[in-house]
Parts: sequence; structure tokens; C-alpha cells
Amino acid sequence: MSNDLGFTCSCCGEHHAELPMGYSTIGPDVWDQSLADDPDSTVSSDQCIIKGQHHFIKGLIEIPVIGSEDVFSWGVWVSLSPDNFARALEVWNTSGREAEKPYFGWLTTELSLYSPSTLNLKTNAHTRPVGQRPFIELEPTDHPLAVEQRTGITLDRVREIAEAVLHNSGNAS
Repeated sequence: MSNDLGFTCSCCGEHHAELPMGYSTIGPDVWDQSLADDPDSTVSSDQCIIKGQHHFIKGLIEIPVIGSEDVFSWGVWVSLSPDNFARALEVWNTSGREAEKPYFGWLTTELSLYSPSTLNLKTNAHTRPVGQRPFIELEPTDHPLAVEQRTGITLDRVREIAEAVLHNSGNAS
């Protein structure tokens, strides 16, 4: 998702036509391409299993943009217990799945724009209607990412994130 609010990058001086309103990662931080040959490991656009023992789903940390209808989102991975992962898969394509209770999980995506680390922040994954990624709610702590989710960010902060991601100061793309 992006808008038409282009920006001039303070890092490279170039004008970028669009201001991206979200970034995503391909897999949880513990995924390594060498696992692709492991028959007990798999990664798709929505789920990941590592060595048949670790289970992850992809969802969105959504952050309101102050003074705008826009929402900024981080596409992130959370680990789930085997039981919650099995239940999430069971209802994955079921109409009405949004009535599911949230699944507790641990954030397994490092967003290096934040300090301290975002790894292992406590989350609740809220299932949404079929075709929509789960909403990832962070535990309401004083971690900067959790604060941003609760209070929102400015368009200047969205530009700051875009500059950092474009110039590889962050690991999400």
C-alpha cells in the first residue's frame, strides 16, 4: 500500500514518487534458506514451520498515521504454540474465522529501526476475515514499537522509516 505523497530523501537527495505505507519480511528471523531442503521445514507467504517444531504465522502490526486516514504497517512473523498454529491452520479458509480468540505469540521479526530489539516482544494475533492477514497486537509496554502502535506516528516518521529502509538502515523490505 502506498500513497501519492512523494518525498525528497534526506539521505540521497532524490525525489521518490511514493511514500510506502508498509514493509514486510519474507520469513521469521530464524528462517534460513538452508532450511528449504529440510523436509520438516517450510515457508510460504503466510506460514512457516522449522524442523517440525517451531510454528509461525505472518501478520500486520498496524500503526495509525496521525492526521490521516492512512495506516502504516509492518508485515511481521510471530511464533505460535503447536496447538494455536494447528487451530489457525484449521480455520485458515473458514468464513467467520475472525470470531477466533487471539493467539498468543512472540514477535520473531527484528525491525532494526527500533531499539531495544523487537525480537520476542509479546503479541496477540487476531484472526481477520479470510484473505486478510492477522492483526498483530503488541503487549502495551514502553517499547518504542508498542508505543507507536498505541499512539500513532506522523507522516514525518513514515518518511524517516522509508529513508532508513531504502538505504538499508533497516532489515524489512
